Amino acid sequence: MPLTAIANPDDARAALKASIEALDTIILGKTTQIKLAVSCLLANGHLLIEDVPGVGKTTMARALARVLGLDFARVQFTSDLLPADITGISVYQKDSGEFRFLEGPVFTQMLLADEINRATPKAQSALLEAMQEQQVTVDGQAYSLPDPFFVVAAQNPADQIGTFALPESQLDRFLLRVQLGYPTPEFERVLLSGQHQSQSLDSVPAALTPAGIDTLKSLAQQVKLSEPLLDYVQALLNYTRDSGLFVHGLSPRAGIALTAAARAFTLIEERNAVYPEDIQQVFAALAGHRLNAAGDNRHVSTSELVASVLDAVPIP
Repeated sequence: MPLTAIANPDDARAALKASIEALDTIILGKTTQIKLAVSCLLANGHLLIEDVPGVGKTTMARALARVLGLDFARVQFTSDLLPADITGISVYQKDSGEFRFLEGPVFTQMLLADEINRATPKAQSALLEAMQEQQVTVDGQAYSLPDPFFVVAAQNPADQIGTFALPESQLDRFLLRVQLGYPTPEFERVLLSGQHQSQSLDSVPAALTPAGIDTLKSLAQQVKLSEPLLDYVQALLNYTRDSGLFVHGLSPRAGIALTAAARAFTLIEERNAVYPEDIQQVFAALAGHRLNAAGDNRHVSTSELVASVLDAVPIP
């Protein structure tokens, strides 16, 4: 199938399936995380990958860009990174007597913000406008970013040396957070034995194009979400606010993100209507980085608390 043809809905669905299958051959044993990452893009969100070094965060980001047919740029976040290193800078042109804007790496379709929490909050904040408004403002002039624009940020655990915690306003800009974790013994054995000879990502064919992604985003928005399931979403939101488990409950914006992510996940599962399990599949990835345990619950992991929300709220 020529890539120019995948703006057609049926071809776009087929290309989406091919994309998931291709990513499965690169990132072994992480199908759920792959589906969540692609759902994040199709829901017009940005992705946070949090895990220890060496489990494949950067590889996953590069694979996503390659298979999805997106232009790719990477910024290594360090303690001396400046906002202009991300957004770009205006340079005075002596010949013309005018300033010329030199675009930074943020002007790409997919940006990997590698080890984002090793940069200072000032540098981290340079992404806020880009992620929310799909533009950057330099010297009072707004510059539009490409479409699609997808930020994938890799983050080390907060207890590691040299990290700066992301502020809540920054975390809220990430629609989903996934954790890759260590491979299962079966897949780790494949890696250790050399049987999984990772081919160069440059040799992996793109299965999608930006036009195909736009088509899939439209298809995701058309996925049906019934009134009882909207009741379920509201019940989940209200429980996080009223249960006393968390300092603050999920916001209405988080609720909108939850429905969008569930629709995208449903599309990947090749269904036309959201099921309760679709909401449950994306809930932890959506809620885990937005919720902070309150009071005596601080000794309980966030993942356990989020799981308790799903256990406590009945499915309609």
